[in-house]
Amino acid sequence: MESNKVLEDVQKHSVHTLVFRSLKRTHDMFLSDQGSLPLRDEKGEELRRLVKVDDEYGPVKDRVKSGVPVQQNGQVQDLDGVPQNEGGSTGMELVPARLQSGGMRHQKDSTGSRALVSVNIGQQQMLVPKKAPTMPKPQWHPPWKLYRVISGHLGWVRCIAMEPGNEWFVTGAADRVIKIWDLASGTLKLSLTGHVSTVRGVAVSARQPYLFSCGEDKMVRCWDLEQNKTVRHYHGHLSACYDLDLHPTIDVLVTCGRDATIRVWDIRMKACIHTLAGHTNTVASVKCQAADPQIISGSHDCTVRLWDLAAGRTKATLTNHKKSVRAVTLHPTQYSFASASPDNIKQWKFPDGVFLQNLSGHNAIINSLAVNSDGVLVSAADNGTMHFWDWKTGYNFQRIQAAVQPGSIDSEAGIFALQFDKSGSRLITAEADKTIKIYKEDDTATEETHPLNWRPDIFKKKRY
Repeated sequence: MESNKVLEDVQKHSVHTLVFRSLKRTHDMFLSDQGSLPLRDEKGEELRRLVKVDDEYGPVKDRVKSGVPVQQNGQVQDLDGVPQNEGGSTGMELVPARLQSGGMRHQKDSTGSRALVSVNIGQQQMLVPKKAPTMPKPQWHPPWKLYRVISGHLGWVRCIAMEPGNEWFVTGAADRVIKIWDLASGTLKLSLTGHVSTVRGVAVSARQPYLFSCGEDKMVRCWDLEQNKTVRHYHGHLSACYDLDLHPTIDVLVTCGRDATIRVWDIRMKACIHTLAGHTNTVASVKCQAADPQIISGSHDCTVRLWDLAAGRTKATLTNHKKSVRAVTLHPTQYSFASASPDNIKQWKFPDGVFLQNLSGHNAIINSLAVNSDGVLVSAADNGTMHFWDWKTGYNFQRIQAAVQPGSIDSEAGIFALQFDKSGSRLITAEADKTIKIYKEDDTATEETHPLNWRPDIFKKKRY
């Protein structure tokens, strides 16, 4: 019966009337509380105060040292030994009284990552967080200087390889001849002929008495250095072969060239194990390492590829470069590498090719890169310039313009290849004036005679 009565009452009145009645009942219910203030919450007030203190005084709240400033030489000093303002003023008027104790001139937290410095504002001082430098200070490296020029080739010298025993090195040139030179004296030991076009790549095996070479005649040759003659040919490239490298732990030879492929050869069987396809233009540089990824290539299609040797396919493609990549080098001790193109030299981290940093400033066509265990990275360009970089920070500490030989024209100042010897103390360059130049560190240089021209505020790493 009651439900029927309520239903009849709802039907008797309009929706507008019912809503108005509901609002009136709500108004009458809460009318008595509208003029009274809310109850004071002591716990909430304390929490609000703590949040505000952390927000305004967070850098100094927990790092203020307790103690009284000491008197020395008529000046008031804080606990770090830095004089304060004359007249006994602590210079901390802008800091709340509970923070005005000694030792606040320059402080660091327990991790040393954030420091506080005092800034003068008129007659007063203020503690502000110290801004961290954008780049750590680079390691000092002695400058490099030219100490030997070797002549003998009749064409552009295009490639260099060091012997594992560090006693001699090999060069290949546009005169189609491979020459072996004594590192200590610079004298010619042997000439090998057989290529019918420019020799573009050479490599010396650490496990067999073999020398490998490749050239623009599409030929890849294996030379037996005990007989001084070719003992194997590796046939397969469809165009000029530009670079080659030996795997450090297995008997595998890797070559690349203008046919946009990388070919993996079994040294003894002469069989092509893999043809690594994926680049869309000339592959200019290839490197091997024992750890994965075992093959790294740089190409004129502006990409660097990391290859899975077992599967014979691409593991990662790095597309950060905007121009052709002509040079790739691996760090001898760190798990990282660098690639060079006319826009930038970029450093990467293995195994996935994570970008580390840019090395900007060598605005030329970079043909070759080399790095030694001391962290000196060298880039060589078509215009004869060499830039020396600190590997860790990317600081360019030296630039050299190679002098052309008498009788050569200035356009023959290009450097096609460079390589450190096994000790990292000699740098050998192959140049367009048909000479081989050897550089070494200046033994007389010190940090006082050749200081670092370095300011942390002008070097900013570009993260792209």
